[in-house]
Amino acid sequence: MTRSIIGILRGVTPDEAVEICGACIDAGIDTIEVPLNSPNPFASIKAMADAYGDQAVIGAGTVLTTEDVTKVSQAGGTLIVSPNCDPDVIAATKNLDMQSWPGVLTPTECFAALKAGADGLKIFPGSLLGPDGVKAIRAVMPKGTKIYAVGGAGPDNFKSWFDASADGFGIGSALYKAGMTAQQVSQNAGKIVAAYDEAMNDIR
Repeated sequence: MTRSIIGILRGVTPDEAVEICGACIDAGIDTIEVPLNSPNPFASIKAMADAYGDQAVIGAGTVLTTEDVTKVSQAGGTLIVSPNCDPDVIAATKNLDMQSWPGVLTPTECFAALKAGADGLKIFPGSLLGPDGVKAIRAVMPKGTKIYAVGGAGPDNFKSWFDASADGFGIGSALYKAGMTAQQVSQNAGKIVAAYDEAMNDIR
C-alpha cells in the first residue's frame, strides 16, 4: 500500500541516513526528503538512493535554487520539495524528470505552481491555512490537483485534513528529529502510519 506521506528527515546525517530511511520504509513511509539545510544532505540523499532507490521515492526538501535541483538529481534523488513557489526551480525539476512539490499558501501561488508544471502542491505552513482554507482553495483548483498539508498536519488531525480534501501530508518532527535512533523513528513511523490508515478507513 502506497501512502501519501512524505517523511521529512531534517537534520539527518550521512552515516545514519540509510538506517533511518530503512526504518521509515519498513513502517510504510516510502517517500522521503532530506532538507538541504541538513548536514551534508547530498551525501545522505545519495546513500539513501543507492540503498533504497528501487523501493522508495527519495529526494530533497528546502530546495531553493536550480543548481541544487541539479545536485539532487546527480545524487540519485527523484523528488524536489520547496518551501516556496519558484517557477525556475519547478521547470528545472521537471526538465530532469523529477517530482516537483513547491510550497504554496494562496490561490495565486497554487495556480502559478501548476502552470509551471508542479506535480502537486505543498500547503505550507499548513497551520496558517488550516483544513477550512484547503477546502476553500480546493473549490477553485483544477480537478485532480494533488494537495499535501505540511506544518500543522499530523497523526492527531489527519481525518480533519482528509475531510477538507487534502490528499496527503509531509511529516517532519513527529517522525524524526536530529539525534533520534532508527528504533525511535521506526516507532514514530508506525504510529503515523496507523493513524493515517485509520483516518483513511474513516472516510471510505
